[in-house]
Amino acid sequence: MTTIWPQAAHTVLNEATAEGLPMDNGAFAGFYERSARPLWAYLARSSGDPALADDLMQESFVRFLCADAPPDGDIDARRYLFRIGSNLLRDHWRKPKAAAIEDMPEMEFAAPDTSASWEAQALLAPAMASLRPRERQMLWLAHAEGYSHREVAEIMGVGSASIRLLLFRARRKLAVLLEKGGRA
Repeated sequence: MTTIWPQAAHTVLNEATAEGLPMDNGAFAGFYERSARPLWAYLARSSGDPALADDLMQESFVRFLCADAPPDGDIDARRYLFRIGSNLLRDHWRKPKAAAIEDMPEMEFAAPDTSASWEAQALLAPAMASLRPRERQMLWLAHAEGYSHREVAEIMGVGSASIRLLLFRARRKLAVLLEKGGRA
């Protein structure tokens, strides 16, 4: 458990009351005292990261206080607070993770020693270069990055219904190019 909770409670309350939000110190202090530890424990267990749990807990309380109409009653308010925390945790997991080069295993940098992979790379590079940029983007996002069709559509600003057809056409075009030896 962290020792910054009372300090965080005052920070959250000061941010909220500076905006003129309708929650007095006593009501917030009591609600915070009853809800902070269980929320932190839930976030810490779910994320496996106590520092992240601290951040998400504080952000959950800020968003709770900034809500247009916070729920009445302790049980409903606590449920609402946990839903906010769950959504923040889900948003955190959805963010792409930036990896430092030092964190990558050395095997990732080792060149494969099979001639088949060199041959495949020699064919794939010119074939990919022959595709239109939009086709290369779709193929890269779907296959190299592992994004779903919906995510590729969001990233590229394309309708999610049309992305399946566009990806199918790009794959088929790439297959034809690879059969021809990588050239158009």
